[in-house]
Amino acid sequence: MHPAWHGPAELIRRKRDGAILSGEEIRALVAGIADGSVSEGQVAAFAMAVYFRGLVREECAALTRAMTASGAVLDWSREGLGGPVLDKHSTGGVGDTVSLILAPTVAACGGFVPMISAHGLGHTGGTLDKLASIPGYDAAPDLGRFRAVVRAAGCAIVGAGPDLAPAERRLYAIRDVTATVDSLSLITASVLAKKLAAGLDALVMDVKVGSGALLPLHDSAADLASSLLAVSGEAGLRIAALVTDMSQPLGRDVGNALEVRTAIDVLTGRRRDARLEAVTTALAAEMLVLGGLARDRADAGVRVERALGSGRAAERFGRMVVALGGPADLVDAPDRHLARAPVEVAAAPEVAGVISRVDARAIGLAVVALGGGRRRPDDVIDPSVGLADVRGVGDEVGPDQPIAMIHARSAADAEAAARTIRAAVTVGDERVAAPGHPVLRWVNEPPEREG
Repeated sequence: MHPAWHGPAELIRRKRDGAILSGEEIRALVAGIADGSVSEGQVAAFAMAVYFRGLVREECAALTRAMTASGAVLDWSREGLGGPVLDKHSTGGVGDTVSLILAPTVAACGGFVPMISAHGLGHTGGTLDKLASIPGYDAAPDLGRFRAVVRAAGCAIVGAGPDLAPAERRLYAIRDVTATVDSLSLITASVLAKKLAAGLDALVMDVKVGSGALLPLHDSAADLASSLLAVSGEAGLRIAALVTDMSQPLGRDVGNALEVRTAIDVLTGRRRDARLEAVTTALAAEMLVLGGLARDRADAGVRVERALGSGRAAERFGRMVVALGGPADLVDAPDRHLARAPVEVAAAPEVAGVISRVDARAIGLAVVALGGGRRRPDDVIDPSVGLADVRGVGDEVGPDQPIAMIHARSAADAEAAARTIRAAVTVGDERVAAPGHPVLRWVNEPPEREG
């Protein structure tokens, strides 16, 4: 052990005071996080110290490597898949149902997507919480089943499980309830530790910016994209990053079962959702290019549209759900299996007009308050609650055109949500143009190394 290691309390003090930690110190701390010898309070204190002091690139890379090595690391070269192993990760948003559409779409285009996902953080929705609304779906399979599903369906969206990056899983859960979710350094290490453990050939990052993002400012989002590219470059992982707009909910529905319905509707062509589909297509196209499955973004976009339009992406989604224990007819009959809240109430605006601003974070917190997210790590989520048909900037609203339809457990919950939603939007008399394309920037090259 490094001679400077005197236990977690001393390391926390040094980081609190701005010291740069050695790789040996970070490895010792991560080992203690993984085996439980570092207490929950100490993990929280370390996260807060990093939140205020940050990590230099070498520290962030060391934390990433140590969390990756705290469990198993998958090797897909032995599986004979016949295609590249690809994935996408989002920094979190509101109404962001991309993963459920993207993974089967890329699989239908010849890629293999072992997507290691997570629960919600703060006001943002979590992919695993959405999948938990599917009866029987096993989001924590053992590694043997995980590999088998990827081979059979081309994709598997699951949690890290006990074997993959266990130190990251514990740190992630504590960040969720200690106001440290938006630390650039911790986001970088957390994301890349899980993805490196998944044995990827290439990764595409969706870095959100706007009121509903963990990093709402453009400069912070750009810094995170650069950090991800720099640290992944040191780890030998091919990566591209897209900066996308989260100034309002991405999709029209926000809530776990509601978003699964949205994904199925988009996959089957029953419903279109322009902003959600634009981000999904851009990310999927970037994955196909990185994986050598398309010549360029234009070619990749055509392949994505064909996978969706032909029904092949929907078929892959259904195959994944069945392979992980879900119902065989979910794609054809989602309402038969997805829970629906007992109370549905329209959130009408105080005055009629056109929406000029949406506080997406407040919308996300309204869903958390309804029971669709966690305030404590052990909170049980109600998959049925949420907001349907949420209106956005440029949309007209009035007595017969509500801001959203609230799905709640009780009338009191619905009324509280309605007050939050009305306060989250600005409605005026002047017509406002709808936002432009939600993909704001492509970031494909890491910054030059300092020194």
